[in-house]
Amino acid sequence: MKTLIIYGQNHRGSTYHIARMIADKAGGEIEEFFLPRDFGEFCTGCCTCFNDTEKKCPHYDKLAPITGAIDSADVIILASPVYVFHASGPMKAFLDHYGYRWMVHSPEEAMFKKQGVCVCTAAGAGMRSAIKDMRHSLFFWGTARIHTLGLGVAAVDWKGVSGKKMKLIGKKTSKIAEKLVRGCGKVKPGIKTRAVFFGMHLMQRNGFNPRDAVHWRSHGWTGKKRPWKD
Repeated sequence: MKTLIIYGQNHRGSTYHIARMIADKAGGEIEEFFLPRDFGEFCTGCCTCFNDTEKKCPHYDKLAPITGAIDSADVIILASPVYVFHASGPMKAFLDHYGYRWMVHSPEEAMFKKQGVCVCTAAGAGMRSAIKDMRHSLFFWGTARIHTLGLGVAAVDWKGVSGKKMKLIGKKTSKIAEKLVRGCGKVKPGIKTRAVFFGMHLMQRNGFNPRDAVHWRSHGWTGKKRPWKD
């Protein structure tokens, strides 16, 4: 199993340690990227990825290593601390670059057989809304199964996390890791993802956007073929 972790921060605090704990417990190969260290560009809103090709995005070359890692991973962990009740700015700026991969446009076929995890921590509150920022992208990319872990650690750094809280973190990370191992190579999208895909299938049959229509037809998705079926 190959796990990719994308951190929405450069420092190695509670969010980093918890995400890494999940990956270590699940086992296998682990690849990591830190934002904005490894990618810190803002989407320019040029719409080239929607109307022509993502390869003409001004940030395509910088983003390519992470895109390749996403496509080759079995598990994608998006991890961000809470910043004013939402995911960090670097995480949001990163995810903005993959709007063209949402099901309404040109989803990547491999995503429909992958697992995703959203990890979020805060000293206090805001985990739910921050997780939603990341979960939206995983869902609309077509990720077959998504797990979430939001924790209020009552500390501003990892050293300050209490022993009691550490035990809870240990239990929760183990539970998610076990699910990832059991699901590796076996997961398929749930009914909600299939329903959204079917809606997009109907829309793409009518040629909603030329670039997207070509993508859907080339995969056979405007017919009976589905990305989660071999």
